[in-house]
Formats: sequence, structure tokens, C-alpha cells
Amino acid sequence: MASLSLALRVATTCPRQSPARGLGLRLLTSTAGPTTEKNVPYQRTLKETEGPSAVARGPSHPLPSSADVVVIGGGSLGCQTLYHLSKLGVSGAVLLERERLTSGTTWHTAGLLWQLRPSDVEVELLAHTRRVVSQQLEEETGLHTGWIQNGGLFIASNRQRLDEYKRLMSLGKAYGVESHVLSPAETKALYPLLNVEDLYGTLYVPHDGTMDPAGTCTTLTRAATARGAQVIENCPVTGIQVRTDDFGVRRVAAVETEHGTIQTPCVVNCAGVWASTVGRMAGVRVPLVAMHHAYVVTERIEGIQNMPNVRDHDASVYLRLQGDALSVGGYETNPIFWDEVSDEFAFGLFDLDWDVFTQHMEGAINRVPVLEKTGVKSTVCGPESFTPDHKPLMGEAPELRGFFLGCGFNSAGMMLGGGCGQELAHWVVHGRPEKDMHAYDIRRVRLRFHHSLTDHHRWVRERSHESYAKNYSVVFPHDEPLAGRGMRRGGPPGGSGRARLWGCWDPSGCGVAEVHRAPHEHEVLSYDYYGAYGNQAHQDHTYARLLQEEYTFDFPPHQPLIRKECLACRGAAAVFNMSYFGKFYLLGLDAKKAADWLFSADVSRPPGSTVYTCMLNHRGGVESDLTVSRLAPGTQASPLSPTFEGDGYYLAVGGAVAQHNWSHISTVLQDQRFRCQLVDSSEDLGMISIQGPASRAILQEVLDTDLSGEAFPFSTHKLTRAAGHLVRAMRLSFVGELGWELHIPREACVPVYRAVMAAGAKHGLVNAGYRAIDSLSIEKGYRHWHADLRPDDSPLEAGLAFTCKLKSPVPFLGREALEKQRATGLRRRLVCFTVEEKVPMFGLEAIWRNGQVVGHTRRADFGFAIDKTIAYGYICDPSGRPVSLDFVKSGDYALERMGVTYAAQAHLKSPFDPDNKRVKGIY
Repeated sequence: MASLSLALRVATTCPRQSPARGLGLRLLTSTAGPTTEKNVPYQRTLKETEGPSAVARGPSHPLPSSADVVVIGGGSLGCQTLYHLSKLGVSGAVLLERERLTSGTTWHTAGLLWQLRPSDVEVELLAHTRRVVSQQLEEETGLHTGWIQNGGLFIASNRQRLDEYKRLMSLGKAYGVESHVLSPAETKALYPLLNVEDLYGTLYVPHDGTMDPAGTCTTLTRAATARGAQVIENCPVTGIQVRTDDFGVRRVAAVETEHGTIQTPCVVNCAGVWASTVGRMAGVRVPLVAMHHAYVVTERIEGIQNMPNVRDHDASVYLRLQGDALSVGGYETNPIFWDEVSDEFAFGLFDLDWDVFTQHMEGAINRVPVLEKTGVKSTVCGPESFTPDHKPLMGEAPELRGFFLGCGFNSAGMMLGGGCGQELAHWVVHGRPEKDMHAYDIRRVRLRFHHSLTDHHRWVRERSHESYAKNYSVVFPHDEPLAGRGMRRGGPPGGSGRARLWGCWDPSGCGVAEVHRAPHEHEVLSYDYYGAYGNQAHQDHTYARLLQEEYTFDFPPHQPLIRKECLACRGAAAVFNMSYFGKFYLLGLDAKKAADWLFSADVSRPPGSTVYTCMLNHRGGVESDLTVSRLAPGTQASPLSPTFEGDGYYLAVGGAVAQHNWSHISTVLQDQRFRCQLVDSSEDLGMISIQGPASRAILQEVLDTDLSGEAFPFSTHKLTRAAGHLVRAMRLSFVGELGWELHIPREACVPVYRAVMAAGAKHGLVNAGYRAIDSLSIEKGYRHWHADLRPDDSPLEAGLAFTCKLKSPVPFLGREALEKQRATGLRRRLVCFTVEEKVPMFGLEAIWRNGQVVGHTRRADFGFAIDKTIAYGYICDPSGRPVSLDFVKSGDYALERMGVTYAAQAHLKSPFDPDNKRVKGIY
């Protein structure tokens, strides 16, 4: 057998010839299809059956005429979703698999499970997968799933990587995940075959392990069918029938197969790399791409038995224990795209392209030197699906009610399958998942991927490539992608308000987040695929350099600029470009009924009022926080003043969650059959916000209206003119200062902005960015959705009881859940903490109270006015009792950052201006 070192030597000495030829293996191009099946590192697969071919056999069971839910795809996610649906009491669920279970991508997966990820939600999802596979299934069925707990070892060959692992360790303490930072010597003692001479250290997680895909899926379906679910193999889906209801809403009606039709109101698309094909059957866009992912299985290695699995992120390789051998794989910068996904693919593999795979060998041999003389027993190269933001696609598709996605798992479908399958099942049955799945929710496409991009082939391909290539990159708190930039600059005719403002925005020293368009002074070059596929890597990329300055766990180099903007806002005034905010109108005969039901606060106030409110789900969780302005009927339709019958409301929501808000409101309107319209004017209106002590003096020179406290009170709005243009002015603040928002028709954005800047020149007005907003808002204690507020947090827990009309008799969505929570007591509370030491924190730090971990921080930043680090996090009582205010006040607190604890002070009120004088204009 060829050894890894031979492949490496051939690749480096014969760069123009594929090392696959030197090893007697055939090179696969990106256009080739699957070839002869290879040996995979499992004792068995589910294809090992006797009898005729799947096509000749037909479906394994007769098709029912109807089903409550049809799950398409018999891989990890499909089986997990079916299992959890059955546990929720859905006995009429059917899983359709076109061939045999696991035949797509699941059967060849490496099956690794790492408990720690840089996301608290993913840590919870992984924990559930581990419980299901290692404990619950065996207890329910008596069958062993193939779970092996041999531990996991994360390799750090530089200080930043070790800092990342220390962050994971601190987060793990909040979830009871045991982990240890080891020195090189301790690592060598644990894993004698490991080369540790170039290490800073490692993170050891003893309860990590591996799963057997066939054993897991067999046991999942056995448990599901025992509860009444059905699994039908050899039954390809050929179409999705859709009906349009009386309100014009598209809904799932049936699933068509080669062997009959199943009437159903609900489909869950768990088809993996074939999910886009299934989506097209229903008119649903599924933005993912298929790529080859490979690993090799070595011959026997003496002394490797019982060693932990290894992830060497800096070398971009993983080493999975395979009995007395290793599976070696990784993520390269030039993966092969599978452009023409074959419907005939089943239990197949591609030939390994050694030109692509060889780059992993040097790192693998460096880490485990014995590999240099170890033979290769088999190669495994199969398809995996990757998404533009490296997160799964889950939830109900915005285009079609009853059509759910559970796909695009970026090579992590086995390890996330249990947690995501449970959440998908809850989504289907209860309308929302139990946990906060906003980062996966396909309905949030405006943040994840704007609807204009989900069918944009180049954008999906570039972003998905970067998602693959950066799979093992350090995850920094403010990481931003380079791929897919600049593809939405044009906007509608004339440009959106956001785009128009960039032409006159002062870009000096700024970094530009993904939600903004880049100013022309920082040109965004075309995506270079990191030099892969014959592209020349950019040598001088100013924009990339600006983003790379964010790649730190320390204060970033531009911290002084953020400080300058924040203190200018506190001392004089700052202007913020908020044009990316979502701007909706809720209009019609039932608009008041809809507003009463949708919004937790009482928004049925006189025209001219503006109310900060939440929108909740049926469990009382916060789906959004936003401002709602009551409108007076207009006589002449315009983007600022639409005409309507009945009642009208203007909604302003954070741009990062605009589509999520739109989808939530639309779903509620459809379910409740309210007779009203939701109109999206986000591209028709720009928005700037002027905040600070001098804001009144500045705007009084620009606006044709009296801005005194008596004439223009806080939380009101009115139409007025600025620089000769009609605008809607709102007296609001998101930073804790006197201030106004100006909502401006897009053609008026530039002249109004210039008039504001001219008037503000003598008052010290400065431009400020989103990073300043983050700092200013946390300093004042204003909540951010999705950090401080998520769909599994209630406004009572978050200190936002004032946004809930619980003292009125008016029913609203989530009210019953809040009343129950209030009666039984809050099991956790959001608490503000300040740290005297000037240490950077970003969220995910463990919260210690009297020597016990009671939670972790959701958000952290530096407050420049109080000159302290500030963090917010939910705490609970380890005894399980409700968290009283006395419990919060009586604790001795510390925050753990990268394994080091810092004394912290808990606050029940904002540490900055707790009496709210400044927003009232009292200075």
C-alpha cells in the first residue's frame, strides 16, 4: 500500500503530474461523476442487503394516502427529525428515502462529535446529539448506536489559537462540559505519538467521541417506527404539490413519488446535497452548493489505540481514531465543486484527487510523525453540502407555508443532527423551535442572504467556497467574509437610501461590516478564491487589510476611533447611517387588531406617538424588538405617508433582522386571517439618526418644526421638512442621549444628510459607525436582538416588563406564557456587569457567583463614558429556585475570560445615566 509520505513526495516532486497517477489511482475532475464504491471505515453500512436492486424492488412499504408530515431524505437529519417528531406524538409522520437510509452523504461521514463550538446555541445542540446517541437511544431500544467516547484534542500552534480554545473552555463551564488546557508536555503524556515541539498547548475534552452513521440511523428509525412513524425506502420524490388558499398564501398540499402521491400539509426537506433539487420542485430557493470532501484511512498504527480524536486547525486537518488506525481529513482552499449533482448517486464515492488532498498530508505527518511510514488502506471522497454563511438552513421557507428545510450542514450533519432534529420537530409541531435558532432560520434571509442573492449563482458559490476554506479558521468576535461583496450596490432605480449615502460618507479609518455597503475609497476587489482555481491572490487589498485588523481577541487597532465617536456622541453629537433598518407599514381594516395581537406593548395610541415594543412567540420568547409609530391617514400616497383605510402603523426594525420580522408578522397575519397589508418600504426610505446633547440645536437649523420638549416630546413623530424635503422625524434614542431619527425618501437622503452635517459643523457633529452603537447602547443598557434578546428569552427575564401590556385586558401573542412565568417566578434574569480592569470581552464569558458558574455573558463591550468593560448575561440559581432581585444583589461575581477570572460588579440598572435624564434633554 502507498504511504502518506509517498503521496506527499510525489506531489511535491512532480507538481505537473497528479500524485494519484503515481499511486495507481485515477484523478477525478470537477465534472466527473461518482465512481466505484470504496471501502469505508465502518463495520457495516445499510446498503448491505440481499435481493434485487432498489429500482427493481420498488418502495419498501406501501405508501399511505396521507401523512401529517413527510420527511424527505434518510440521512442523519431526516432520521433525527423523524425520531423527534415521533417523540412529540406525531404518529402520522413518513420518511421517504429515494434509495436506502444513509445512501447520500451520511454513510461516509467521519462521525466526529466535538462538544465545544464558538456558539452557545451550538453547544446546546451538540449536547443533545450526544445524549441521544450515547444514552437515550440505547435505553429506548436496547440497541447500541456505535457511540465511542475516546475524547477530543484541539491543537494550538500559535497564541491566538490557544486563546480561542480558552474561550471555548470558559463557555463550556457554563454548560458543564469538562475540558482542560494542557501544556505540550501534558499533551505528550496523553498522546505519546503526537509531535508537540511546535505547540503552544492543547484543549482536551475527555467526553468527545465518534458516532457510527449506520448504527445511529438504524436505531433512530427503529425508535420512531415503534411510535407509529413510517420509513419508506426506494421511493424517490418527483414533485411537491402546492395550493393557494383564500388569502393568496401558498401552502404545501402533497408529495408526489414514482409510486404514488401522499397528501400532506407539511414537508421537511432533509435531502442534503439534493435539497436544492427538492426545493425547486416546490418553488423554494435553497442556497447551498455540493463539494467533494475527502479523508484517507491508514493501515494499522501500533500504539494508536484509545487515543483521542485530534483537530489541528492551523494545519487544517483532523485525525479520527479508527480502531487501530486513523482517518485523516481536512479542509483545503481548492475543494472540488460537484456542479452537476446526480440523482443516481447512492452509496458511491469519488476517486480522490491527490492534487487537492496532498496539502493536508504535511500537517498530518508533522503532527503524528509515524504517519510518514504508514500505508493508506482506503480513500473516502464523497459529497457534502456547504452554505454561504457556514450555518445550516432550517425552518419554514418564506415562499411556501408548510415547507421546512433541514439541510446544508457544512459537514457537521451527524454531530448537529440530534439537536437540530429536535428543534425542527418543535418547529413543525409548535410553530417555533425550543432553542434560539435565529442564526439558522431560513426566514431570516435578509441578514443571512438577501432574497436577491439566494438565486445568485456566483454569490452562493463564492460565499460557500469561503465557508469551506475557512472551516478551521480562528473564529474572531468580529469576523467578516470577503466573498460576495459588492453584489447589491445598485439597488433599485436611483439607488436605495443606504447606497446613496455612501457617496458622501466620510470613510476615513472605518471598517465596514457586511450589512453595509463599502465606500468607494476602500475598493472591494473581486473574490480571488484565496488564489485557488488559477486565480491570482490579491496582493494589495486595502479592504481585506481593514477587516483583518478585526481578527483579534484584544482591543482592535481602531479602538481609539470608536472611543472618539462614542465620546463625541456623549459630549456633542454624532450622526449614524441607519438606512439598512427595515421599514414596514402595517395598514388596513384589521391593522389595529393585528397590532394589538402582534405587539406586547400598547401601540393603540393617538397618531403621532411612537412606542418601543417587543413581538413574542406563543412561549413568550422575544421574536423582535422594534418601534411602532401610529399614523394619521394620508391624503396623497408617498413613501412617507401611505394612504389606507382603517388604521396604519409604521414599523422600524433593525436591518439585521428585517426579514425575520417580515416573516414573523406575515405568518401571524396569515394564521389569524387579519385583513391588513404589510408593505416593505425599506428600499424606498433612508434613515439617519442624530444623537447627543447638541442634536436639538443642530436639527433646529435643519427642520421646519419646533423641537422643544413641549412641542416635540420623547417617543413622538411628525412629518416636517428638511433642506426642502419632506421627512419623518422621530424623537428616539438607541444610545441614551437626546436625539432624533430622520426617515427620508431615498432621493432626498444626500441633501438632507449634507444639510445636517453643515449645521453640525460648529457643534462638533461627527459621523459614527455601528461599532460605536454597540458600545453606546450596552453602556446605556439598551437591549440588542439577537444578543440580549432571543426567541427563547422572555421580556420579563430581560428586564423589559415595561414593554408588556399585562395590566390591560388586551390579549396578545405570548401573554399566557408571560402570566404563567410571572406567577411561578423567573428562573433566570439578564444582569449587567462591569469590570474595573480594562480587559476586552466579547460575550461567551462564564459568569461566576460565590464560586459557582451561574451562566455566561451574551454580549460585552467597552463603555468609554464610564471607562469600564460592560457585559450582559443571564444568570440562574444553581438550586433551581427562581432568581429574585435579592439573589442578584447578594452575589459576589466574577467573569471568566480565557480561563482567567475578573472581579465584576452586578447592576440592576444601567451603569450610565440610570435616571434617564439625558434622553429627556436634561444635561
